[in-house]
Amino acid sequence: MKQSFESSKKQLLSFISVLLLCVGISACTLIPETDPERGAATVTQDPFGDSYTTVKYLDQGWDNADSLWFYTTTQGSNLMPYDFFMALEQPKKSELFRNDENMNFYRYLPQRATSGNPDALPVGWVKDSYKDKEYIGLTCAACHTGQLNFNGVGIRIDGGPASADMDTIMKDIAIAMHSTQRDEEKKNRFVKNVLALGNYKSETEILGDLDKYKQRLSSYITINRSVDENGNNVPYGYARLDAFGRIYNRVLEHLVNDNVLKELLSDGGVLGNTGMTDEELNKIMQNVDQIMTGDQRDHLVQRLTKTLTWEQLGKLRQKLFNPPNAPVSYPFLWDIPQHDYVQWNGLAANAGLGPLGRNTGEVIGVFGTLDWKEEKGFSISTLIGGQSAGTKKISFDSSVNVHNLSRIESHLDKLQSPVWPEDILGKLDKERAFRGKLLFNQYCESCHARIDRADPQRRIVAHMSKVSDVGTDPVMAKNGREYQGYSGILRNQYVSVGIGDILLDQKAPVAALLTKATLNVVATPDPDKWFLRRWADWLVDIATAFVRNKINPSLKHGDYDPDTTVDPFASLNAYKARSLNGIWATAPYLHNGSVPTLYDLLLPKKREGDPEEGEYRPDKFQVGSREFDPEKVGLKSEGYKGFTFDTSLKGNSNAGHEYASGVTAQLDGTTLPKLNKEERLDLLEYLKTL
Repeated sequence: MKQSFESSKKQLLSFISVLLLCVGISACTLIPETDPERGAATVTQDPFGDSYTTVKYLDQGWDNADSLWFYTTTQGSNLMPYDFFMALEQPKKSELFRNDENMNFYRYLPQRATSGNPDALPVGWVKDSYKDKEYIGLTCAACHTGQLNFNGVGIRIDGGPASADMDTIMKDIAIAMHSTQRDEEKKNRFVKNVLALGNYKSETEILGDLDKYKQRLSSYITINRSVDENGNNVPYGYARLDAFGRIYNRVLEHLVNDNVLKELLSDGGVLGNTGMTDEELNKIMQNVDQIMTGDQRDHLVQRLTKTLTWEQLGKLRQKLFNPPNAPVSYPFLWDIPQHDYVQWNGLAANAGLGPLGRNTGEVIGVFGTLDWKEEKGFSISTLIGGQSAGTKKISFDSSVNVHNLSRIESHLDKLQSPVWPEDILGKLDKERAFRGKLLFNQYCESCHARIDRADPQRRIVAHMSKVSDVGTDPVMAKNGREYQGYSGILRNQYVSVGIGDILLDQKAPVAALLTKATLNVVATPDPDKWFLRRWADWLVDIATAFVRNKINPSLKHGDYDPDTTVDPFASLNAYKARSLNGIWATAPYLHNGSVPTLYDLLLPKKREGDPEEGEYRPDKFQVGSREFDPEKVGLKSEGYKGFTFDTSLKGNSNAGHEYASGVTAQLDGTTLPKLNKEERLDLLEYLKTL
């Protein structure tokens, strides 16, 4: 009865907070699910000069309810307590961090209040819950919902690549939390507003959690500093993220155990001289289990920060983690369930439980809580996870909502690519497009097969090409293949890869560690549910994942280096080509977003000795605007001050894939003639039709 009362009380307070939020805001009503704009808010003018007064959706196989469900379906992401996000102010202002203008600056799409989103959070931001606590979290839609603006119309692209700058927003949230701690007036307003929401009972409790989550986010930012081999920053900017690098590091952070830390802290190469004494080590490692809890990790980080110099902390970070310095464009999601392999480097097989494992890794990367611990006994979960039989097991409890991940993947089955809207962007030139189709057959079709976007039986075969053959920037593929990390709590376990099982030694490929960790998380029932429901739902989810998934295990297609016993991840040194339906709506281009428009992609990169008067891909351009260029087919890349994309930086090369320029050879080894401008325009017109 008490629990029921508390639950009703919390719902009432939440409802009251929504009403209070609406006070003083014009037209603050819940938008019905039938709203043709699907809750989208408009923008009059932003720092990049963008504006749109209406939002239109294209026919992609989803109705209003489908889009809104995708925007708000939780997956287990726990960035910080929800009430903190609702009350947090911007660092140098009293305005809320979450207000539309500020969130739009980071390129998260503003929304009006709907029944599924009563607090009018931007697309992909949602209230999540875990162990009776509420958190602000991210959904798939945060990175996989796009928008193009043209003549005052916002064209919403479901499943399209986002323009979001996740790297900067996380840094600025940490700065805002730090500012709240230091500014007495901010702190007082923050405490008052959080208390009013009813989930915290005292100022002490609030300030304690504020410090904890600020430290966790600051640690995440420090661990994931993007630098090259010389320590120079490699900024991401808008529309890109090194998601794999960050997922890799979050897994490594939770695999670290006391043995690894003791070894590194006693190593003179890390700390200088002879490292720490046993007495110093014991002080640092006090109350730390073999597998650390979140609180133990927090306390350990505090002690390390107070004990080590910045230089020593930097060396320790370099030993434990890898720099996520290969940002890539957010992939577009249509036809994903129909793929045989996904990710830019074809890392993830899409058969069996592959989609659940892939999406579990994504949740780990966006702040899923990992409550891993050591327990006695053995279970079906440890059997599926491939843990060695013994008296102890690792329980991979987490906030990852495997049930919803399965539903999301199923939801994507009916998502289709967008078709060029002639009523908004202009009529297509059919004669030019016909000539372009002939050029496509000659220059593109060997890697980019045509499909029927609406065929329920369609399959997408990923064509893999060696990095050396396609000539595009190699850093993402190289990192995915070569990055190593301490296996920690997984040491001496086995993991299945393409060519067989490998034993996880003291250090192992992070790709193998990620595979092992995500398999065990998927194999672990939801700890947030009572016992019988936990196992019943888990069995249904696993069975559904196998039955629903029509993709069977298969060999990769294309020309790539095969995995061997000597190099079990050799095939990752390649990039994927897929069908180009909807490609017009997915700028910027190449895997690393280094080319702003499709027209630019048909041009060569300027090299030393090339004539100055030729047409070349831009070496620097602006990113951030959503304004669409229907002539070049891409986003506005000059004439405003956004983020400057510099192709000379590590991971940013705009070379390669120069088939239309007479530079890159076809699969059969022949190099086709360079297209002239009219031919480029013909091919471009055909690409608009896909």
